[in-house]
Amino acid sequence: MTKPNLTVLEKEASERGLLLRIQVRRPANIWSFRLVVGKIASEEKIQLLGEMKGWAYQNIKGLQLDTMKVARNANFRVGDMLWAATMAWAIEETPCRSARLLAIYDESNQHKILQRYFRRRGFNKVRDVGSSPLDLPLRIVWGGAGAFMVGNCEEVLERSYRSWSE
Repeated sequence: MTKPNLTVLEKEASERGLLLRIQVRRPANIWSFRLVVGKIASEEKIQLLGEMKGWAYQNIKGLQLDTMKVARNANFRVGDMLWAATMAWAIEETPCRSARLLAIYDESNQHKILQRYFRRRGFNKVRDVGSSPLDLPLRIVWGGAGAFMVGNCEEVLERSYRSWSE
């Protein structure tokens, strides 16, 4: 399988009637991004189907993933497109080769579902983030407790693209 780039993914989304757009800001060597997938609802309206937000630092070389949302009425493959496009962008435009996220602990069953979802994407649990003083920086960054997980951008891209293109 050839590794897709963001241009290829944008074209494939368009062929399926979807819009793929990314907004990037880069103040002080920090990349901040918002990637969205939507569809044209009318001449003046676009219906947002999903989004991914995060940031990356020049010196850390790790993509920090913050928010991932998919609308209830969206095709399940919208999530695959969000993951693939985010990883393709990170590989093309940043020094990031790994991605980090926190599977937030809200409710026991939901937390298990989140962790399983992220493992299927290619993320592995590094440790639990709880109430220890050592966990405070991660709790501030992600806003809560949960499972701190790391994934390889290439692997997440490959898995997500495979699922998207089926």
